Amino acid sequence: MAEAEKTPESAQLDEEALRRLQDDLPNDEVLYDLAELFRVFGDSTRIKILYALFESELCVNDIAQVVGISQSAVSHQLRLLKSSKLVKFRREGKAMFYSLDDDHVRSMIALGMEHTEE
Repeated sequence: MAEAEKTPESAQLDEEALRRLQDDLPNDEVLYDLAELFRVFGDSTRIKILYALFESELCVNDIAQVVGISQSAVSHQLRLLKSSKLVKFRREGKAMFYSLDDDHVRSMIALGMEHTEE
């Protein structure tokens, strides 16, 4: 078959190119951690909480009211978000205020929204 007639299915990379791609892949542990991060984003309640925290920090009660779930359900989700380093908290007396952990989280949410709205 002539080069111009190759279909995408029949086009193959040479061994050196394949080896380079394999060498560039992150190790399995890093990929596992990345998959776990995306798993956390796979729950609409957690996404609502992150979106609520997009503009400002909130206490559990405020998050519960905004998202429309119980405070205990919010607390459970916040534990998962905190362990994934997506939210952080600060204590003010007895109250805990939550916010997005950093600008990376804000960027992921913004890019996700941009992608879904295309």
